[in-house]
Amino acid sequence: MKILITGGAGYIGSILTEKCLEAGDEVIVYDNLSTGHREAVPAGAALVVGDVADPGLMTATLRKSRVEAVVHMAGFIEAGESMIDPGKYFRNNCCRPVELLEAMVSAGVDRLLFSSTAAVYGNPRTEFLDEEHPQAPTNAYGQSKLFFEQMLDWYERIHGIRHAALRYFNAAGATAERGEDHRPETHLIPLVLKTALGQRQRIEIYGTDYATPDGTCVRDYIHIADLAQAHLLALRGLGAESMHYNLGNGKGYSVREVIETAREVTGRDFAVRESARRPGDPAVLVASSKRIESELGWRQEYPELKTIVASAWEWHQRHPGGYGGS
Repeated sequence: MKILITGGAGYIGSILTEKCLEAGDEVIVYDNLSTGHREAVPAGAALVVGDVADPGLMTATLRKSRVEAVVHMAGFIEAGESMIDPGKYFRNNCCRPVELLEAMVSAGVDRLLFSSTAAVYGNPRTEFLDEEHPQAPTNAYGQSKLFFEQMLDWYERIHGIRHAALRYFNAAGATAERGEDHRPETHLIPLVLKTALGQRQRIEIYGTDYATPDGTCVRDYIHIADLAQAHLLALRGLGAESMHYNLGNGKGYSVREVIETAREVTGRDFAVRESARRPGDPAVLVASSKRIESELGWRQEYPELKTIVASAWEWHQRHPGGYGGS
């Protein structure tokens, strides 16, 4: 299959590119490199440096490469920042990708996988969030992703673009060659590991008074390789009707549990400081991924938190400065 991956030089995009190439697919990475890394793009993929909002370049790329499916991963992802600068998120995650959809219509490409998020659900009303859970985002990031999902529904009705919206919980871990290198980094596991490496003075816990067993937020962490495998299944399973799937571990871990697991994996102690809550953070987010398991046969290979953290630790030790760093 010929696949174009927007944001393919980023953390999840580069690892999905790696797995698609291993599966025999032809991949075109389309990325403006504003947050992605040229060094993260696997050698077997073509790289087009361009913006999603450039309709001429996007349309030409889709046509020239005879793309059969698009995976849209280019977007801003920081919930906390979205509560400070919501316009940045609505412009980049909702408005600019309209040009991608229009280019797909023009080029006759009718399959799209969308990198969505569990943040579309907001505060959970059940222990495990399934795809039927009410959607009520508590931050502008989640709202921007929900808006785009709703836009996709209209492009399916009007232009016949079938889509799979894959709602990620917390992607984590690494493969042998690729890992997480955001600048600045805001995700818990890499922040903890950078603290263990001595690159940070301490790790912050934002809120210790949540209604959880130890008072800190509980999140669902899914290994990046398992996440990528779900994309491969969705690409091949996308038929006449669009799909919506949660992608998570099915088990939640608190901030304190992640910190203690990192201490165990690394064999290192480090400073921790308790701080106030951040606006828009739900207390608990844990997935039910039974739908994709039932419909596409997806199974996790690396469900244990210790395994996830250990894979990330191995990559960060080999790449202490990230891509292109020493």
